[in-house]
Amino acid sequence: MLKTTSAPDLEALRLLDERLRWLSAWTIHNANHVRPSPDGLKVGGHQASCASMTAIMAALYFHALGPNDRVAVKPHAGPVLHAIHYLLGTQSREQLEAFRGFGGAQSYPSRTKDRIPVDFSTGSVGLGVAVTAFQSLVQDYLLAHGMMAPADMGRMVALLGDAELDEGNIYECLIEAAKHDIRNCWWIVDYNRQSLDATTADRMFSRFDEIFASCGWRVVTLKYGRLMEAAFAETGGEALRGWIDACGNADYAALTYLGGGAWRARLAQDLGDAVKPILDTRDDEALQALMTNLAGHDLESLVAAFDACRDEVPTLFIAYTVKGYGLPFAGHKDNHAGLMNPGQIAALRERMGIAEGEEWEKWAGLGGNAAAAVQAAVEGSRIARAKRERVWDVAEVPAIPVPAGEEQSTQAAFGRILLDLSRIGGALAERIVTTSPDVTVSTNLGAWVNQRGLFRRQELADVFAAAKIPSAQKWSGGAAGQHIELGIAENNLFLMLAALGLAGDMFGDRLFPIGTVYDPFIARGLDALNYGCYQDSRFLLVATPSGLTLGPEGGAHQSINPPLIALGQPGLRHYEPAFADELALLMEEAFRLMQRPDGESVYLRLTTRTIRQVERDDESWKADAIAGGYWLRPPAEGAEAALVYSGALAPEALAAWEVLKDDVPGLGLLAITSPDLLHRGWSARTAARWQRGAGAPSHVERLLAPLAPGAGLVTLLDGAPASLSWLGGVRGQRVSPLGVDRFGQTGTLDDLYRVYRLDVDAIVEAAAELFLDD
Repeated sequence: MLKTTSAPDLEALRLLDERLRWLSAWTIHNANHVRPSPDGLKVGGHQASCASMTAIMAALYFHALGPNDRVAVKPHAGPVLHAIHYLLGTQSREQLEAFRGFGGAQSYPSRTKDRIPVDFSTGSVGLGVAVTAFQSLVQDYLLAHGMMAPADMGRMVALLGDAELDEGNIYECLIEAAKHDIRNCWWIVDYNRQSLDATTADRMFSRFDEIFASCGWRVVTLKYGRLMEAAFAETGGEALRGWIDACGNADYAALTYLGGGAWRARLAQDLGDAVKPILDTRDDEALQALMTNLAGHDLESLVAAFDACRDEVPTLFIAYTVKGYGLPFAGHKDNHAGLMNPGQIAALRERMGIAEGEEWEKWAGLGGNAAAAVQAAVEGSRIARAKRERVWDVAEVPAIPVPAGEEQSTQAAFGRILLDLSRIGGALAERIVTTSPDVTVSTNLGAWVNQRGLFRRQELADVFAAAKIPSAQKWSGGAAGQHIELGIAENNLFLMLAALGLAGDMFGDRLFPIGTVYDPFIARGLDALNYGCYQDSRFLLVATPSGLTLGPEGGAHQSINPPLIALGQPGLRHYEPAFADELALLMEEAFRLMQRPDGESVYLRLTTRTIRQVERDDESWKADAIAGGYWLRPPAEGAEAALVYSGALAPEALAAWEVLKDDVPGLGLLAITSPDLLHRGWSARTAARWQRGAGAPSHVERLLAPLAPGAGLVTLLDGAPASLSWLGGVRGQRVSPLGVDRFGQTGTLDDLYRVYRLDVDAIVEAAAELFLDD
């Protein structure tokens, strides 16, 4: 935990605040007005959004934060983070000069693309906030399982703009965090009262105290700076305080932009003689300084607030600020993406005493004593100054036994495989942590939870078991548990997986997160899933049931487009096994991938449909199955046709092959275990032709090579037909694509497969049109 730090040099922090404001503004200005722009397009940046955060970030990074703390920085304040690391010596001038350019500092903080240590990628607003709460839960998990020492614990901090509090995922997270009694988490709101389009609504902030307090958070409102507090003690001060508290956000922003004269006229008009003593003792410049001395810009107020909250209680700081503070467009409603022009940036440079040509000098404009004090404050910062080395290969992956049974579903086989791993034990089993958004039982995690228990910081008894009420679910909770049960919010599932999958990066000890969800509801948390992949978090996503296989539930529980989502999602490998032995093999591969430097997360699309398992003559199919596909029934050389299937439709594909094999000589049956992986290989091969010559054929090209050049393909899967129909483009072959392209309805699988042309008759008919009519 954080220890009390020595008394800060407030003047040094004030100068650092100014330095961060300058460097962030200059970095953005350089990108837009100094660096050549071949295409003439605006580069962009957010000078105003940076300026409202510089004091908060100066107080945090150069005083409050310790080496084990982790911070998610408000996306539009990314240049301030780069400026901090520039002063620390961990960011280069070249990177800042290339800000928002190819290979330069990223527009928004990025774990994988920035060279500085970035704890959490941010960009899709709200997600970087919520993930800190889940990361605090992961920290507690590691501590409880002996993978972290108490002395190594830190605080998870999110810096957010007030408009981010409109994001619904924050409140889903807040509720889940309350259920799990999270701790060691700070959310610091830059309450500048301006969003992209307008000033924010006045009435909502009176509610945030109630919302957060009801979830167990301490709320600290930082509104008045020390100048304001002193003025309130003067004659007329109470009247001034009352006026400030009653003033609407839009009025306050407009008066800030207009300056001291406007403040004087408005206060005299509204308060008359009551405020005259305060107005008479200040000129317009001093009055502007007073009225913009909000606590979010007051280093003494910020330091005192942070120092007072060094316990474990999750805390929401609401820091009142001015958007664009210290810049010429401070308070203007259009300043969100506004840029200072060359004249304005020159005036700011002159005001700071920075000579032309010294804009990138770290301590330009500071006198000798001031520069020394500032450098001492920088050197005294306790934050981590280098990226943590990623942890790989923490557990050997054992051979996973194939569950016995002539007929079984992949979903049931998944549950049995996890149960077997639990019984076998070892490093892998001890590091697996499962999670699910209230579908633990229906996605076959129940047996694993019976064995391994729920994770809770406090012991949770199984009341039903104690009362001797029979139940298949024997769930108790405690520190040793390895399942984190979530409420029914898919966004939270993916943020939980993202946080668990970063455990090695954050804390030095890798976990193997497995999350289960209904396949159609992947789309409900897709932004958070993409967020986890963008950070190169490693996890196993198990989604079930696929396609129409939960027929009686109707269209709302039937999935169509997840295979297409997987085709376009970087950092996530999609596998769709049909048989239990495929699943066991691909889970082994998933656990290996999660540990490899060049690996990725894995998405398994499983089914509740029970199907007859196939007999294998040998293990020659395994390598091809891992690579994305293999011939279940190999074609004859030069064959004119093949059936191609993925996942749950294996029985229909096999039955159709039996019907057609005598009429279509050499007919092949191709099992696609990963449309995603095959497509990637083919795309890479195409790109290689353009960049460095032909190279080796991709796996899908090798698979299709035995077929005649003009051979036809019937493709089928329990999902969008486009997931496989692209195979015709590999060698220019004819394709008849079968799949689900509209919302389903209730019914038996026989009914639904017949209606949506997925049954044996439909496959044979498609084959006849494609192969037999020539």
